[in-house]
Amino acid sequence: MSVSLSDKLVVAISSRALFDFEEENHVFEAGDLRAYEALQRERLNLPAQPGVAFALIRKLLALNNGTHHVEVVILSRSDPISGLRAFSSCREHRLDIQRGVFTRGREPWHYLKPLNASLFLSANPADVRSALDAGFPAARVFPRVEHNSATMTERNAHEIRIAFDGDAVLFSDEAEQIFQSEGLGAFVSHERDNRELPLAQGPLKPLLAALNRLQKLADANAQMHIRTALVTARSAPAHERAIRTLMAWNIEIDEAMFLGGLDKGPFLREFEPDFFFDDQIRHCESARSVTATGHVASGVTNIATEANAS
Repeated sequence: MSVSLSDKLVVAISSRALFDFEEENHVFEAGDLRAYEALQRERLNLPAQPGVAFALIRKLLALNNGTHHVEVVILSRSDPISGLRAFSSCREHRLDIQRGVFTRGREPWHYLKPLNASLFLSANPADVRSALDAGFPAARVFPRVEHNSATMTERNAHEIRIAFDGDAVLFSDEAEQIFQSEGLGAFVSHERDNRELPLAQGPLKPLLAALNRLQKLADANAQMHIRTALVTARSAPAHERAIRTLMAWNIEIDEAMFLGGLDKGPFLREFEPDFFFDDQIRHCESARSVTATGHVASGVTNIATEANAS
């Protein structure tokens, strides 16, 4: 009988998002692949330190207490020998990760389909963009900064907390396009008039749906629980369409924050998420001082940003 991951929450993660390989990556980015591989060979017996998404992955794997709900796969541009160090680092940190794909410089996102991935986390913005363009849930992890995420993890040791932005993350950027082109008044009118029409799904809706399924499967006596939050710049009356969309999807969310443009950082500090996803760089910059953060480079805002940068 063949093995299948179709009934699992599958998270594909680059080795640099999982472990602190920043020093090695500087050599890789310099274009000297041989020097990078030589450095990794020298350090095969030196376990890597935890990276930005390490705490989230450790907690997700803790859901596999008796039943295998979550599968984590290392998906990396590194070479197979560097993969040895990644796996030995997993063993050192007691992460039960058994699968990996190492492409030695080639774009790795092509393997997301056969993996049936619910999420791809990478520190490489080009890989994340390619994955999103191909229709896979993906986010670029922001580099580590000094914050209290370690304290959060310890304080909420038996709960996985994940926060999501709404438009262009959980939902399509339909409403954001109107806001960008016609302004706030047109946006509010459009959302009020269409409040009972569910928004199309955004890139990370499959992840939220998978987390919601795990929430419903969770035993009351489970050692790890999941708590989710919607943290959005929307405010009343535009809040109604967001909630009705989640209702139409039969997805429950634990907390919803309709902030009307307020800085998200202080609210995330109170919610204490293990990870936060947003499509706008300015919100990611605010959030990364609080917790591990992923940039979902989708929607009209990012198209405009890329156009201005080119």
